[in-house]
Amino acid sequence: MKVLRAGDAALLVETADLATAHRLNAALRNEPLPGVVDVVPGERTVLVVTDPSADLAGLAARLPHLRPPADAEGDAEPVEIPVTYDGADLGEVADLTGLSPDEVVRRHSAATYTVAYLGFSPGFGYLTGLDPSLHVPRRASPRTSVPAGSVAIADRYAAVYPSRSPGGWRLLGHSGLRLWDVTRDPPSLLRPGTRVRFVPGGSS
Repeated sequence: MKVLRAGDAALLVETADLATAHRLNAALRNEPLPGVVDVVPGERTVLVVTDPSADLAGLAARLPHLRPPADAEGDAEPVEIPVTYDGADLGEVADLTGLSPDEVVRRHSAATYTVAYLGFSPGFGYLTGLDPSLHVPRRASPRTSVPAGSVAIADRYAAVYPSRSPGGWRLLGHSGLRLWDVTRDPPSLLRPGTRVRFVPGGSS
């Protein structure tokens, strides 16, 4: 673990891997340290945002000695996302991978994913765990509008678009599950460390 200053009111913790970043995030949220106002996990980093009056040097000294939980999600069951596999890019993904469309669906839905981090838009989770045979590049020309609920892949990630937005990921299908809802607490269904399964057979 390496702790770096990030401006006048934050520390950036570099970790060895995704699991360590998630455990540190969980530890800081379960038992907040004095002066910490927000924690923003990345794939191998955790940004610790503090009150401007916080003792950054003292906080930096304490961070390596925290005892994160063994598993950020504990025994929580994976979030199941029902999917209708009718995406506009399903056939193209099959061509790019040399698989049949049915095999693309089988491999996509067979994996258990982990939310690496949230970004791009509110509630948009970058999911790791995608079968390596499905690692395909983003579209050369992004769409100007991707419908909310679109289930997609790009590079080594899978995702579900929580709201309508531009996007260049390859669309495999859609889900009716609401990933972002401002009336819910918290609004995002997903959080870093959450495990996810895609279930074929229709939207919810």
